[in-house]
Amino acid sequence: MAKLILALLVIYGFYLLWRGPRRYTAGRPIKRPAATRERASRPLPAALSFDEAEARAILGVSTGDGPAEIKAAHRRLVSAVHPDRGGSEELTRRVNAARDVLLRS
Repeated sequence: MAKLILALLVIYGFYLLWRGPRRYTAGRPIKRPAATRERASRPLPAALSFDEAEARAILGVSTGDGPAEIKAAHRRLVSAVHPDRGGSEELTRRVNAARDVLLRS
């Protein structure tokens, strides 16, 4: 009986080595990095502060649009002006700041 238990433990050990390390356990929520959580509470830089009307003009959304439309417009614009796609960092900063202004108000 002891040999059987020992053999099962050895087989289970080899299985764990074969499977490799697990980053997340099933059922446990994945926590976002602290930098992502802090972004919402960070104030905008003075150079990128503008009012709600200017932010709506940058994103191209109207006054009655809700958070879903604002996020969709932001996603569409960032995919066009992102530095990885040939855009500039300044445009990306302005689009991100406009999104932050509209979602905070």
